[in-house]
Amino acid sequence: MCGICGAVWNDPAGALDDGLLKAMMDRIAHRGPDDSGVYRDDHVALGFRRLAIVDLEGARQPLCNEDGTVWVVFNGEIYNFPELQRLLEGRGHVLRSRGDTETLVHLYEDEGPGMFQHLRGMFALAIWDVRRRSLLLGRDRLGQKPLLYREHAGRLVFASELKALLALPDADVPRRVDPTAVDHYLTFGYVPQPRTILDGACKLPPAHYAVWSEGRLRVERYWSPDWNRERRRTASEDAEELRATLEEAVREQMVADVPLGAFLSGGVDSTAVVGLMQRASSRPVKTFAIGFPDAAYDETAFAAAAARAIGTEHHTFIVEPKAWETIPELARRFDEPFADSSALPTWRVARETRREVTVALTGDAGDELFGGYDRYRALALTEILQRVPVGPRRALARTMSRLIPRSGKAKSRLRALERLTERIDRPAANRYLGWMTTFDEVERLALYADDQLDRLATYSAGLADPGSIDPATIQARAFAAADGRDVVTRAMVADILTYLPGDLLYKVDMASMAHGLECRAPFLDHRVVELAAAMPVDRKLRLRPGRSKVVLKRACADLIPERISRRRKMGFGVPVGRWFRNELKDEISAILLDPSTLARGLFRPDRVRLLIDEHAAGRREHGHRLWALLMLELWMREYLDPV
Repeated sequence: MCGICGAVWNDPAGALDDGLLKAMMDRIAHRGPDDSGVYRDDHVALGFRRLAIVDLEGARQPLCNEDGTVWVVFNGEIYNFPELQRLLEGRGHVLRSRGDTETLVHLYEDEGPGMFQHLRGMFALAIWDVRRRSLLLGRDRLGQKPLLYREHAGRLVFASELKALLALPDADVPRRVDPTAVDHYLTFGYVPQPRTILDGACKLPPAHYAVWSEGRLRVERYWSPDWNRERRRTASEDAEELRATLEEAVREQMVADVPLGAFLSGGVDSTAVVGLMQRASSRPVKTFAIGFPDAAYDETAFAAAAARAIGTEHHTFIVEPKAWETIPELARRFDEPFADSSALPTWRVARETRREVTVALTGDAGDELFGGYDRYRALALTEILQRVPVGPRRALARTMSRLIPRSGKAKSRLRALERLTERIDRPAANRYLGWMTTFDEVERLALYADDQLDRLATYSAGLADPGSIDPATIQARAFAAADGRDVVTRAMVADILTYLPGDLLYKVDMASMAHGLECRAPFLDHRVVELAAAMPVDRKLRLRPGRSKVVLKRACADLIPERISRRRKMGFGVPVGRWFRNELKDEISAILLDPSTLARGLFRPDRVRLLIDEHAAGRREHGHRLWALLMLELWMREYLDPV
């Protein structure tokens, strides 16, 4: 696990000098505290920071082929590298190291961009072809490892993190916020690919590669499973294949020359992964959990129960309201504004876990693959209601809305029912977006100052495809990837394409790599993803509460205690609503109502005050919205304001 950065250019006037390359590398030193390296010639500069996991003494980067005509810098892990080594040696290649990096240069020699079809792992990479004077960038299928770039004035710069690009002068990477990215952030809680918060800087999307040659950049998708494919087999056959595939993924991802452990939340996904790890291990697996004093948000009792049943060496940490000490650090370390408050416990558990191990396996993606979110069940229920004629359906929604009291508790069942009835009459993709948003369209338009509304209108008018910046269109296009399937499967595929890389995987990567911890997710093995995607929805979700992840629970029934298998999903939230009414009330007001904040011209001061006042008085629950505004402002202070 590492950090990469660099630049490629045609004209010598655009060369990236040594000082700027070093500055970029310094910005991502946390990703690779063990080693560093540089390669440069007349047209390229490659920088590398290493966190040593496999082949600790060898595989230093940048690494080249035998004659120095192909160079690679690489962040991530290729889990099937032993298989690739045998393949390459069979083709006549002589490998000089025992790690995964060298397989990349030889695969590129043989197959060019076709190499990505062979890779099983998580990665972001850059390969420089000296003879062709071309640079190949690539990112893993699901988006576990980030890769960003900017084209400007005949030069392409790239890096693992946006903060490395921000080491360059303003003339190269302007500190100019993309107004549509702000709109996306307030909608989704993150900035979806390919945009970043900065105008002109882009994310390479998951499952894509890019080739820069002769001053031009071409971006292509290399993996696009048929999300509409549905395979009908017996429940036993599905469970057996899932178990075998997961077992192999876990075994591959346990390969490391450094201490290894796992996050254990006490949910089905992490418990299954840890159970498989323990079966493959000769000693107790080290597991780590995070909790809160607020029982409504605390899962540590379930994590401890899972640890006892499996037989792990378990560690528990508690996040107190004094977490304010960590919040500004989150804004500094995360590349972009990020509104998912679970970044805070993820940050803390990564920090504490790193004291014991260097690699941690996670249960990430189990919800998206096997129907774990309550919103999937809500979508199925409201889809049934769509069969009711329009008039009676709307009357039912109005009646339910009147009967449900306005709840001040974001996690209460009344609030969940309230959110469901608010959108009962909308099309599926729009209904689903409404449940996912931080600020919906009406709320955003009411919040924006006139200057921000003007920026949005001007930016939209200059686009060839204005729909590409509309949040509802982004969501609808993601749903359409599986337009031949049932509505719940469409939602799960949409989450795999958007929410998973944009929110969950970004959060884990940034929080873990800030502490030099590598996180691996067996559920994101693309064989597991393709297998799960082909299963019918009734293998995953039943409408009765507690009946989700049916096939996963069956596949891992011997690993998951019944207490955990039957529990309702709690989620990984943070009690920010309570904090902003009590312990952090003064802090939220001081920052969001600061004259310098209001002077940015993004938001109407009266609307910001209304959000704070309604929340403090308990009239409305705005904790997640205030958190989003707070993280946006703290990020701007860190990266945009002059020092």
